[in-house]
Amino acid sequence: MTRLLISTGEVSGDLQGGLLVAALRQEAERRGIDLEIVALGGERMERAGARLLANTAPMGAIGLWEALPLVLPTLRLQRRVDRWLDEFPPDGVVLIDYMGANINLGLRIKKRFPQVPINYYIAPQEWAFRLGDGGTMRLLGFTDRILAIFPEEARFYGERGADVLWVGHPLLDTLTELPDREGARQRLGLAEGERLLLLLPASRSQELRYLVPPLAAAAAELQRRTPGLKVMVPAGQAAFEPLLETLLAKAGLDAQVVPAADADRLRPDLCAAADLALTKSGTVNLELALRGVPQVVGYRVSRPTAWLARHLLHFRVDHISPVNLVLGERLLSELLQDDLTVEAIVAEALPLLDPTGPARQRIRAGYGRLRHELGETGVTGRAACAILDGLAPG
Repeated sequence: MTRLLISTGEVSGDLQGGLLVAALRQEAERRGIDLEIVALGGERMERAGARLLANTAPMGAIGLWEALPLVLPTLRLQRRVDRWLDEFPPDGVVLIDYMGANINLGLRIKKRFPQVPINYYIAPQEWAFRLGDGGTMRLLGFTDRILAIFPEEARFYGERGADVLWVGHPLLDTLTELPDREGARQRLGLAEGERLLLLLPASRSQELRYLVPPLAAAAAELQRRTPGLKVMVPAGQAAFEPLLETLLAKAGLDAQVVPAADADRLRPDLCAAADLALTKSGTVNLELALRGVPQVVGYRVSRPTAWLARHLLHFRVDHISPVNLVLGERLLSELLQDDLTVEAIVAEALPLLDPTGPARQRIRAGYGRLRHELGETGVTGRAACAILDGLAPG
């Protein structure tokens, strides 16, 4: 038996982890490897065939202030993982994103099991959001190979001495069978002449508080100005559904919340049928772009976190959306902190609802360039081969 530990957190990490687990199991079967995958992840990884050591999908926060409630749960989880490692040393480790927790885990594993290969798949985006080289040097000290998903990520870590393999972006592997727009509209129950607005505000609990109110209020205003505009809101987690319903109603928005249990299954149809999305910054921007959905991007953290980032950490970035980061240009509107107002969201969104308008055509053209920058399909298969090639004997 060959044992592989995969560690990630948050909803997006669970999504990427689920795709990787499926690819690893398929490649291991092809090679005749008896592979056990144990994961710190979420339901998607479990459904793909991993055995969950702990569900870390809800354990995500951006900002020092927002992360405080997670300190004690994280410490308890560390002790649990250390006990498991003592009893069941892995033959290989894969870390997916989730910078703080995974760097600490990687350092502990490399110290205790120096012979165990550690792959970092989807490394922290320090190439985009840099606060000095401290985190980079710690990561390179325990990582045997970085499996990069962005070209700039591969260049950044390669220039600093890492063994890097650029595999491409895993979302490319979800595009093999795209539903047609009319079929998707029928399955979603959209009437002729109705247009669909997707609201994608939250995969972390903090985002419910800071992002849902302005995005929902803007969607309500767009409904008032645009007859026949239907709004659907896929829930990032099942626990979010009651609060989402309350916040949407408070904003005066007539919207349908898609339960988290159905969101993954309906995601291709939702994207195929959508005319526009109002969304948080994150992996979801790439998913929408690859599926051709125009979008307005917003993000907001607490005022203490924003102040600390600006004045003490001197945090400055040209772009925050992965789409803009990869292209190196402001293709998508980014409304951050105090700029995330209802008026600004509506002003950016209205031109994108014009099906023949120049704003919509410009974004579609940019999406074509983005697709070229992200590599070729077969990403998770390439990553799985690289991981299995480097495993210690089981």
